[in-house]
Amino acid sequence: MSPEPGTMYYTYFDSPIGPILVAGDGEAVARIGFSTGHQVLQPGTAWVDDAVPLRAVTEQLEQYFAGERRDFDLRLAMQGTAFQKRAWEILRTIPFGEAWSYGQVAKALGSPGSARAVGRANATNYLPLVVPCHRVIGADGTLTGFGGGLSTKQWLLRFEGALPNPPYPTGQSTLF
Repeated sequence: MSPEPGTMYYTYFDSPIGPILVAGDGEAVARIGFSTGHQVLQPGTAWVDDAVPLRAVTEQLEQYFAGERRDFDLRLAMQGTAFQKRAWEILRTIPFGEAWSYGQVAKALGSPGSARAVGRANATNYLPLVVPCHRVIGADGTLTGFGGGLSTKQWLLRFEGALPNPPYPTGQSTLF
C-alpha cells in the first residue's frame, strides 16, 4: 500500500542516544527529533503513527549507528529560507569524522561574515543527523548549542571520531 498523499507519517527509532522521532510523507523525510535537549520534537496531532512509509529513513539510521553509513541518501523536505537551505547543503558536505566552525561553514557559503546567521540556520535545522549540524562547533573548539542537547552532540562527535574519547578533565567540552 502506498502512502496517502498529504499525510505526515511518524515513527520512533531506538538509537544508542535514545528514541529519535522520524517524520515524513512517505516520499521525503521532513523532521528528525531527539528525545533530549531543548528542541524535543513531538508528533503533530494529525500525524499518523506508521513506520512503513519511513522504512528508508530508519534503515539508513540503523546503518549509521552500526557504523556502516557515513552519509545519508534520502529525499529531504527542507523548509526554510534560501540562506538556510544553502547553509544546510554546506552542512551535508562536512565529512564524517570532522567538525567545522561556524566561520568555516560561512566561508564555504561564500559569506565569511555570516557565522552568526549560520548558527541561526543550524538552530532551525529540522533534519539533524541527515543534515549534520552536530558537526559545527565554536571557533575555539567548544561544543556550542544543539537542539538535542550538548551531551548528544558530544556523543555523536565521539561516535564519528571528530572528538577524542576521554580521558580528559571532567567538564571539558572542547576538541582541543
